[in-house]
Amino acid sequence: MEILITYDVSTETKAGRRRLRHVAKICEGYGQRVQKSVFECQVDAPTREELIHRLCKAINEEEDSLRLYRLREPRDRFLTVYGLGLKYDIHEPLLL
Repeated sequence: MEILITYDVSTETKAGRRRLRHVAKICEGYGQRVQKSVFECQVDAPTREELIHRLCKAINEEEDSLRLYRLREPRDRFLTVYGLGLKYDIHEPLLL
């Protein structure tokens, strides 16, 4: 399944800035950044649950916001991008 993760982490304190970096690092391990605090991820159900668990542990629920949306498939039928596109397509093989 494809999911979209968005987050808003309070960065008014040093701890908040650390949380922001931690949340971004977690998301980078599961998908592709498409905007500063937005990631598209291709995951199965167990991986989605693991990701949610890790993110919920990383945020402060009294100061931060985390949203996950399941994207409608097929993505290319329901997605329109204006401006800069994806760095790489998560559906294509990644050659390093």
